[in-house]
Amino acid sequence: MSSAQLPNGKSVMENTQVLRDEDYLTAVLSEQLPPVMVESSSAPMTSSEGGHCEVKVNGEEKKTREIVLGRNVHTTCLAVTEPETDDESTGDKEADMASVLARYRITLVERTKHHLGYPYNLDFDYGALTRLQHFSINNLGDPFIESNYGVHSRQFEVGVLDWFARLWEIEKNEYWGYITNCGTEGNLHGIIVGREVLPDGILYASRESHYSVFKAARMYRMECVKVDTLVTGEIDCADFKTKLLANKEKPAIINVNIGTTVKGAVDDLDLVIQSLEESGFSHDRFYIHCDGALFGLMMPFVKRAPKVTFKKPIGSVSVSGHKFVGCPMPCGVQLTRLEHINALSRNVEYLASRDATIMGSRNGHAPIFLWYTLNRKGYKGFQKDVQKCLRNAHYLKGRLRQAGISAMLNELSSTVVFERPQDEEFVRRWQLACEGNMAHVVVMPNVTIEKLDDFLNELMEGRSLWYNDDKVQPPCLAADIGNGNCFCPLHK
Repeated sequence: MSSAQLPNGKSVMENTQVLRDEDYLTAVLSEQLPPVMVESSSAPMTSSEGGHCEVKVNGEEKKTREIVLGRNVHTTCLAVTEPETDDESTGDKEADMASVLARYRITLVERTKHHLGYPYNLDFDYGALTRLQHFSINNLGDPFIESNYGVHSRQFEVGVLDWFARLWEIEKNEYWGYITNCGTEGNLHGIIVGREVLPDGILYASRESHYSVFKAARMYRMECVKVDTLVTGEIDCADFKTKLLANKEKPAIINVNIGTTVKGAVDDLDLVIQSLEESGFSHDRFYIHCDGALFGLMMPFVKRAPKVTFKKPIGSVSVSGHKFVGCPMPCGVQLTRLEHINALSRNVEYLASRDATIMGSRNGHAPIFLWYTLNRKGYKGFQKDVQKCLRNAHYLKGRLRQAGISAMLNELSSTVVFERPQDEEFVRRWQLACEGNMAHVVVMPNVTIEKLDDFLNELMEGRSLWYNDDKVQPPCLAADIGNGNCFCPLHK
């Protein structure tokens, strides 16, 4: 594959020295689409259209769903070059790097303008923390026990943890937690704590749980049972009870979704607990981890939402810090009960501390960014952001349905699910997350009505081209989001 072509016919790499801003933007927006990959043992396809294709598996023709993978970054990577002997005196190397970074910033500005599919809050300003970037801040080891490494931010980290402990109603002397490096680490930690508490437990998770939950099962070699979901994406507790009863002799470790990845569905925590109790599982025979990556920080500010609290028999809760909070680097918060963590903790002489984390070294800057935002916004600020997100999500769903486009919005969610656009270039431009015939927009605090209108206008224009005759029809989403939300030709 060749690099993206510029108006002058040269590649991005060939023209790095003289690339103008307007040329650079053109290059960014005209990148080649990656090939469509088929989820089977067959060879890659070259079509960029969505849908299904026929492939032979064991001699039989079967329909397989196509997955469009991202582009190969080796085609556009920025090479690391050795400095010339006279670079130090001429300053050419520094000037070249400054030019590359300036153009990269233009790319970031452009891509941020068209960011709708992933749950990142891009509305933040951390200029006051710039002066701290000169320090290597590392919170290695236990957050509550200082190590010999003195350049840390534990005082900020524990302050953030105490804030979340109040949010989830657990006393300071009853919890343990830490600032993770990402949301996945929170799930990995919550599930390993459950496994240590109940070594022979079976992991239960709905089919629409985040992929990191099933990654944890593979990493820890745990028996994992996938539970069916309702059309909303919420766990089907009738199927859950059936599968619990089939494995009644073994304890249960359950992942409860406080907002699923694709549909933003919130599992009913109270119903999950009730299902366990009705199936004969006493509280010492189950462990519940709550994956609240995005909505775990939104739900406390929605009056009608089920409450996530340690006053209920749960074992741990995790949220992402780079999602609703708006931290510029991936991070998260993981809390569990102090009584559970001793099974995982080990004294480390090298650190002069204890460690029960997944990663040894941890980003010491992240707690400072979280502390800064929590202090600036507080509960009232987050409540205001939640109300704005829900209001704008309903606006988007209403506009889509008015236009005759299949769309669904769960009651407690700001994730709007709708028909997958036919054009993969459109999907990449707006950075939409897709699964099968579905795409979604996650309405975050930085997503304004104006941005949604721009998106809708482009979507309507695209659909007028994609469906300009009877040969191509919008996909049917009845099985994915329900008959009442599907506006395909069969369900209008």
